[in-house]
Amino acid sequence: MSQYQQKLGSQERRAGVSIALIYAFRMFGLFLILPVFALYAETLPDATPLLTGLAIGIYGLTQALLQIPFGMISDRIGRKPVIAAGLVIFALGSLLAASADSMLGIILGRALQGSGAIAAALMALAADLSREEHRTKMMALIGTSIGMAFAASMVLAPVLNHWIGMSGIFVLTAALACVGLLLLFAAVPTPTVTKFHRDAELEPGSLGHVLKNADLLRLDAGIFILHFSLMCAFLVLPLMLRDIAGLASLDHWKVYLPIFIGSLVIMLPFIIVAERKQQLRAVFLGAIAALVIALAGLGMSTGVVSLILAMLLFFAAFNLLEASLPSLVSKTASATNKGTAMGVYSSSQFMGAFFGGLAGGAAHGAWGPQGALYTALAAVCLWLLIAAFMRKPRQLSTYLLNLGEHFTVDEAALIAIPGVAEAAIIAEEGIAYLKVERHILDEEKLLSFAGSK
Repeated sequence: MSQYQQKLGSQERRAGVSIALIYAFRMFGLFLILPVFALYAETLPDATPLLTGLAIGIYGLTQALLQIPFGMISDRIGRKPVIAAGLVIFALGSLLAASADSMLGIILGRALQGSGAIAAALMALAADLSREEHRTKMMALIGTSIGMAFAASMVLAPVLNHWIGMSGIFVLTAALACVGLLLLFAAVPTPTVTKFHRDAELEPGSLGHVLKNADLLRLDAGIFILHFSLMCAFLVLPLMLRDIAGLASLDHWKVYLPIFIGSLVIMLPFIIVAERKQQLRAVFLGAIAALVIALAGLGMSTGVVSLILAMLLFFAAFNLLEASLPSLVSKTASATNKGTAMGVYSSSQFMGAFFGGLAGGAAHGAWGPQGALYTALAAVCLWLLIAAFMRKPRQLSTYLLNLGEHFTVDEAALIAIPGVAEAAIIAEEGIAYLKVERHILDEEKLLSFAGSK
């Protein structure tokens, strides 16, 4: 049976679902204020558009600065202690924000939320608890949970804000962190061996190579700008739904729900075309162009229909790009540098959220709601220019082959196998890191080397 067709074992499924839920609860708490905070900020005595943007995006700064150190510490003292400490920090930040009656207090609470930077440690734990051949499935499960958390937060936030208020939302995020702690110790297996995984963790020695790769830098710039534009948009979208569409905050879910369903319906055919027809570059550039049109449309919206259509296009393009970028990073990075490339990519994403809140807030204060949208528009236009020079990515997948302790195969023999495009054997790990073309891979011959003595 193909490696790609094998099913996760029962322990891997339990670990994958539990870790995905922990990750999703945390991201749900971070996303939950986006659709409602701009309206809530107007009730605070010290609020300004700049401080509102800072409150929305500050978590990205502390997350970006601390997630890699947290991951490295987890290599030394174990995953669960680091993840537990991060969840406690996140809960404390949520409670600080819940008790705040000023913008400064909320900013400090959000910064503390981001300081519980457990993303890298969670990925490393997932790697500890999965066999090499199932690592990609495990990471995909976590990625899917993040997307679901984002969609759920957009729809539920207006209703929760009406029922329990902003303070209640922050208390809820603290409670979800506590549920994450219970899952961590009650449902997530404890790995028998904790080790470094170069396909899932950042390796400092590989940073230079990754930072010199122009194609990877373009993708890092892309995720930075994508989340920069998201923060800019959410600084003003709640205000536009109120002022242009005439909707009370409670009713905003009636817009977000059909828009998210519609955006998924729109994006799925393009995902299929990108992967199956090997048109990833064309679809990717088209999605960036669609984001340009959507932001321009939002900036010019004066009626309900134009606003809703522009929002639909914005979220369809956003979701498509959010799904495409990690795939492009995986295809572009060498097999042994994938973890480092994803670490830099993840940090770029969080930094984009921070600077998007900061720049969007400043632009909103200077030029009104259109200022935030046109700031995002300028950034995305720059991204389109940068991305235009990207090369067509090869349709390669990462494949890890466990060779065992006393293997005799060398890299040349692996590369000679049809479908293997790149091979690097890390002798001390007994693992071959491969990039393969799935549709022509002679997997039977490749697996004959697994665990060879």
